[in-house]
Amino acid sequence: MSTRVSLVVVAMLSIAATAGPAACQDRPTLRVADEKTSEPLLPGDHWRKLSVGKLTRTAAVHVPVTYDRKVPTPVVLALHGVAMSGPIMAAFSGLNETSDRKGFVVVYPNGTGSGPVLTWNAGGFVKGVSSQADDVGFIRQLLDDLATVVNIDQNRVYACGMSNGAMMCYRLASELSDRIAAIAPVAGTMAIGNREPDRAVSVIHFHGTRDTLVPFETEGIKQMPWLRLKSVEESIRTWAKTNRCDVQPAISDLLSKEGDELTVTRRRYGPGVEGTEVVLVTVTDGGHTWPGQVPPVELLGKSAMNISANELIWAFFQQHPLK
Repeated sequence: MSTRVSLVVVAMLSIAATAGPAACQDRPTLRVADEKTSEPLLPGDHWRKLSVGKLTRTAAVHVPVTYDRKVPTPVVLALHGVAMSGPIMAAFSGLNETSDRKGFVVVYPNGTGSGPVLTWNAGGFVKGVSSQADDVGFIRQLLDDLATVVNIDQNRVYACGMSNGAMMCYRLASELSDRIAAIAPVAGTMAIGNREPDRAVSVIHFHGTRDTLVPFETEGIKQMPWLRLKSVEESIRTWAKTNRCDVQPAISDLLSKEGDELTVTRRRYGPGVEGTEVVLVTVTDGGHTWPGQVPPVELLGKSAMNISANELIWAFFQQHPLK
């Protein structure tokens, strides 16, 4: 196993050790149901279990306290990183609290793998290192299943993700654009080839310049033979071109205040096809972290606490429903 993949696994297992107990402490009280159970979900935390091919797949579902089953409700998929899980992603991102305040359902699907090392088949990893599961098919089936128990606003289904989960967001935007309205990758770049989606999908991407696990720049950095990733810049340029956005972005430092430890800049490309846009939020000296959340382990680097990724993501999502 290479040095970098070892660092990724060590970092994420450290997250599991730190966040795992807190994330899973309510597990005995969660309702576990499979796709044959169509009883409407009430506000609170639930588990869904469904068969996808020969695999049994699972997802944690948080229904906000304000949920009204008579009202179509937005859904945000939150995809975990390597060696994490749905419940750990919930603790890592803090999205449940945002869900309760903003009124969207948040779903934490689980990847596949051996033991605690769960991954997504997001592209970029050679066979034997990452999952080869049909994760696009799983997400499609999961959304179909969720629609039987939650009143989903089908025009407002979104995806965000951390690291390998962020890479999976890019794959969903490329291959499931009929269902995913917009994506928010955090600390993860494109790991797939250039595939034209059926429709343009807006993107807001967060990345730290000192991310040592998924580097901001790939030039001058020898990529391991098991890994093929685009740089942050290449990912953004690729998607801006796909959405036919303006070549020159609008740049602002409005997300930073005097005295903040980390400087945050926002680069906005658009408008593109059907009002789509591509936004890059760069955290200077930031690490492999979720802005607005304190990193559970120092190995991940610094996190920008002067902004909230959750607030920015939700504001962005609200501006970009499916058209």
